[in-house]
Amino acid sequence: MGKIKVTKCEIEGLYIIEPTVFGDERGYFTETYNQKDMHEAGIDTVFVQDNQSMSTKGVLRGLHFQKHFPQSKLVRVIKGEVYDVAVDLRSGSPTYGKYQGVLLTEENKKQFLIPRGFAHGFLVLSDVAEFCYKCDDFYHPDDEGGMAWNDPEIGIKWPKLSGEYKGNASADGYTVDGVPLKLSEKDQKWLGINETFKF
Repeated sequence: MGKIKVTKCEIEGLYIIEPTVFGDERGYFTETYNQKDMHEAGIDTVFVQDNQSMSTKGVLRGLHFQKHFPQSKLVRVIKGEVYDVAVDLRSGSPTYGKYQGVLLTEENKKQFLIPRGFAHGFLVLSDVAEFCYKCDDFYHPDDEGGMAWNDPEIGIKWPKLSGEYKGNASADGYTVDGVPLKLSEKDQKWLGINETFKF
């Protein structure tokens, strides 16, 4: 029914996907996923699991990856606004250690396709955000890895974030529009990319 607009990002393998939205005074309709449209756009990822999370303003989740069972993800926001980030961890890639950030909102309805070989994270910029994502492999709880969200080697410019890097991944002293930054205990202990991957 609806077609999608697919935009390649500067980092190979990353895509921004915009579905067609049909709207009038009653509301709107959109296909959030159509395998045929994706195939015609050259994307043949087969998804096996859908996830949804809710987070409040100032929550930062990431940067996460699966060590032995990597997942491709198709992420979107159905309520609120987040800044979504993918970091290239593919050994030998010309963009290894580089990141791509995308603003995902309930209004723009953009989706971000992140293939295997990337770390992923997002920062909630609205009061509340509901975040949905498809995965092409099942979650393995003992396989999760991570990196520091504020590693200066990667240099992610998180919007609306204030604070000073103190040499670790602690949220202490950081705010988003005056709201204290909130990270899980685990996410405050990850190391930088060079310490995480020693080749």
